[in-house]
Amino acid sequence: MILKYISRIPVIPLAVLAVFMLFAPFTPEPHLLEKSRMLINGELTKGIDIFDLFWHSFWVLLLLLRLLLPRLKS
Repeated sequence: MILKYISRIPVIPLAVLAVFMLFAPFTPEPHLLEKSRMLINGELTKGIDIFDLFWHSFWVLLLLLRLLLPRLKS
C-alpha cells in the first residue's frame, strides 16, 4: 500500500530534495559525510547524530526506491 504512494511522488522534485539533503549543510562538511565517518569509526552514539544520519540519507533512499519501484513490480 505504501509503495503505491511512493510511486506517485514526482521524480524531479524528489531528486532535487535528495541532492540538497545529501550535501546539506554545505560548509564546513556535509552531515551525511560526517555522520558516515562517525559510524565507521564507532563514534555515532548520540541520538541527534543517529537522527542526522537517518534524516540526511532518508531522501536518497526514498529516491532510489522510487526509481527502482517500476523494476521491482515487473
